[in-house]
Amino acid sequence: MKKYNVGIIGYSWAAGAHIEAINQTSLAQVTAICSSRNLNSKEISAKHGGTIKCYTDLAEMLADPELHIISICSYPAEHAEQAIMAAKAGKHLIIEKPVALSWEDCLAVQSAVESAGVRTCVCFECRFSSQLETTKAIIDKGLLGKIHYGEVDYYHGVGPWYGQFRWNIKKEAAGSSLLSAGCHALDALLFLMGNDVESVHSLATYSANEDFAKYEYPTTSVSVLKFDGGRIGKVSSVIDCLQPYYFHIHLIGSEGSLLDNKFYSTQMGGLNKNKWSELSMKMLDSGDVSDHPYQKQFETFFQAIDENKEMPLTSLTDALHTHEVLFAADQSAEQNG
Repeated sequence: MKKYNVGIIGYSWAAGAHIEAINQTSLAQVTAICSSRNLNSKEISAKHGGTIKCYTDLAEMLADPELHIISICSYPAEHAEQAIMAAKAGKHLIIEKPVALSWEDCLAVQSAVESAGVRTCVCFECRFSSQLETTKAIIDKGLLGKIHYGEVDYYHGVGPWYGQFRWNIKKEAAGSSLLSAGCHALDALLFLMGNDVESVHSLATYSANEDFAKYEYPTTSVSVLKFDGGRIGKVSSVIDCLQPYYFHIHLIGSEGSLLDNKFYSTQMGGLNKNKWSELSMKMLDSGDVSDHPYQKQFETFFQAIDENKEMPLTSLTDALHTHEVLFAADQSAEQNG
């Protein structure tokens, strides 16, 4: 029998990916789901395996002493309140991004977590992807030298053809282009260049295409970040594009450059500076949650709980660095609008 029982809040597209990934880890399994819908426990258990109890009352699920971890897969506007409730109930937390739709609510979640002494994992799972792990290793080995410019851009058309569109169009439900999607790109830039951001300046705009007319907030934003030492970075969050999904990374350093899955470095003899050398790694090439590296992230989280250690790379503390810059970027875009 696995060591940790996990309760899921929400039964959505993301929840399905969480359930599959959690059940494939060596230390945990999903044993409860709380949804606003009346789910049939027998049917849900047969679909996902094991025995899963279904609830419509969150407080009732949180009162179960056999539950050790709560995974929050509800609508973003509900994340903060539910995270605080779960922390107060003494449950460790997996929180889908974003943690909350305001910085004040993020700090309230942080306060509840610190008071309860529970462990946290925020779903900036791209840090566990082959692409970002390989890119970070190249940086750490000094192959690019000192990076003075980096850009990470998120291109993913979230229109009427996409399930998230139904609620993503509402400002009170999704917040902004960065909060709803592009936060993965901002988080990746900070992962690769560091958290020492001195300032951020942003602009935002809308698409003229009628498919995106229902959005209550600008669907494209561009943010320029100044890091300690004068280094600069750029993040674009574009959820109104008509193109294939694209997670773009371009890093410029004193000894080389990296462009997505290609690089050049003066630190490796024999490379042709007129041609890119290609890296063999799995790219972040899909917005489908089933294609995200949740299993590796969750396995790492459960092992951290087992060892009574903080989650590496994507704890609440790590995630709040990204959220603080994100809210500053959105505020800048609104002021410059």
